[in-house]
Amino acid sequence: MSTLKKSLTHSISLAIALSTILPFTAHAQQTKEAEVAPSYTQNTKLLAEGHWDQFNRKQIDSLILKYGKQSPNYNPAKPSYIVADFDNTSVFLDIEEATLIYQLEHLLFKVTPEQLNSIIRKNISDKDFVADYNNAQGQSVNIEKVAPDIIESYTWLYHHYKGLKGTETLEQVRQNPNYGNFITKMRYLYAAIGDTFEHEVSYPWVTYLFTGFKAPEVRDMVKHTVEWQKQQKIEPVKWTSPEALAGKAGVVSISWDNGLRPYKEMQNLFATFQENGIQVYVCSASFIDVVKEIVSNPRIGYGVNEKHVLAMELERDSQGRILPEFRKGYFQTQGVGKSQMIKKFLVSKYGYGPIFIAGDSEGDQNMMQDFKETEKVLIVNRLRKPTTDIGRFSKLAVDTYGQDSAKYLLQGRDANTGEFVPSYKSISYGSTTPKALK
Repeated sequence: MSTLKKSLTHSISLAIALSTILPFTAHAQQTKEAEVAPSYTQNTKLLAEGHWDQFNRKQIDSLILKYGKQSPNYNPAKPSYIVADFDNTSVFLDIEEATLIYQLEHLLFKVTPEQLNSIIRKNISDKDFVADYNNAQGQSVNIEKVAPDIIESYTWLYHHYKGLKGTETLEQVRQNPNYGNFITKMRYLYAAIGDTFEHEVSYPWVTYLFTGFKAPEVRDMVKHTVEWQKQQKIEPVKWTSPEALAGKAGVVSISWDNGLRPYKEMQNLFATFQENGIQVYVCSASFIDVVKEIVSNPRIGYGVNEKHVLAMELERDSQGRILPEFRKGYFQTQGVGKSQMIKKFLVSKYGYGPIFIAGDSEGDQNMMQDFKETEKVLIVNRLRKPTTDIGRFSKLAVDTYGQDSAKYLLQGRDANTGEFVPSYKSISYGSTTPKALK
């Protein structure tokens, strides 16, 4: 046989052999990939179905698969992390506000009347409160009118209640109109300041009421607040100050929401991210010790390391007692301050921003857009104003719903039950009609 024929015969034989082998090789490769992919998914714990909007759940699951420890690109030395707001995002209602009610109703204070007078006036000008806070006679009210009423009633309580400097029980002092006058006008003042003054003034104000407490005492108050709220109906509560003590401010009324409830889906979300090697941080505008207790107490169920909390910080004295002064070197954890705290404590640590942000309000809209690494943003739908960034992001979430490229995910809730609903639409208290946007 000639050399040419030998070469040709060899080539034909090789081609036949390859044609026989390659399908098996390709099939083996496909089989190997098919085995690897399901194994990767099956070994990864994803979100429980709960009451999630299913599109949102799938998007968050995809993020976990991409960045979790089962991913071939996962580096335990440089894990991804998420940041979530707490009040009205991770929990139904506001733990700071619920704690304030518990503090007022149980007269849990460690200041004299003179100290309280200074605290409630701190950084508050004599500007009239917005018209929504006019008294029962339609007259405007300001700090110069309401502060004397508060301090007069607190002085009586201070010298009569045995938890302060008196001898009477809580049940006994509750029968006196000074009790109702004090707690109502304090809660009224908190709301009036919040709606009248800039956030930089109003947000720290309520934290100053912890003056004189140590961290464990605040945390104990929070623990009791959560237990108490579990037993309360979800409903608005209205307080009206007694006519007998109209004082300078007159008779005022204030309504607040009762029935704080943990969102089970958010508790599961925190656990699932952490089980997949993704770090979880909470950034809240509530006081640091308040948030530390509710997110780290195993009986409550969030399972977040208390060291992973960024929140409002106050100075302490040499014995660990809280002072009515914002902590130096820290930013207020609302608005742009949340982004500043994340940069200061997390980006500086990891070298990159969070892959996921969760929030519900204008206080969260900065951190939702300030980090290039953030791939998904969860917005708990509280029907925010369309003129705000959070309102625009909510509209964008509706417009991109169902698209894998969607960055903003809108999650509905029912304010009548304090639970998520499996939709991006929310139901307001007293209503049965779901709405997507305000």
